[in-house]
Amino acid sequence: MDRSVFAGILMLTVITIVESAGSGRHSRVLAQERKASATEVKIDNFSFGPAVVTIPVGATVTWTNHDDIPHTVVSNDGVFKSKVLDTDEKFSYTFAKAGTYPYFCSIHPKMVAKVVVQ
Repeated sequence: MDRSVFAGILMLTVITIVESAGSGRHSRVLAQERKASATEVKIDNFSFGPAVVTIPVGATVTWTNHDDIPHTVVSNDGVFKSKVLDTDEKFSYTFAKAGTYPYFCSIHPKMVAKVVVQ
């Protein structure tokens, strides 16, 4: 193979690898930013999952009821309160202040969890 052809192939390969590595890092950064601004909590099998979420100030938590029966999301101190959520319904709340926010289902008070805002 001619040296110039080999050098061209090698250079193209290096450029492709560098571009792939750069875009991968960019994708990870964007995913982390999305994760920081929006957190999902599943309501399933009479529990909140995860039971504890830690988020930055200004982030939004969205709860989705995956159970076949209704549930609510109510903070112990009255900061937030959902309507009764039927199957696949959602409730979202944006946390503006740092603190720990324990919450429960008012229909099933043994269902408890908390949001930690830092």
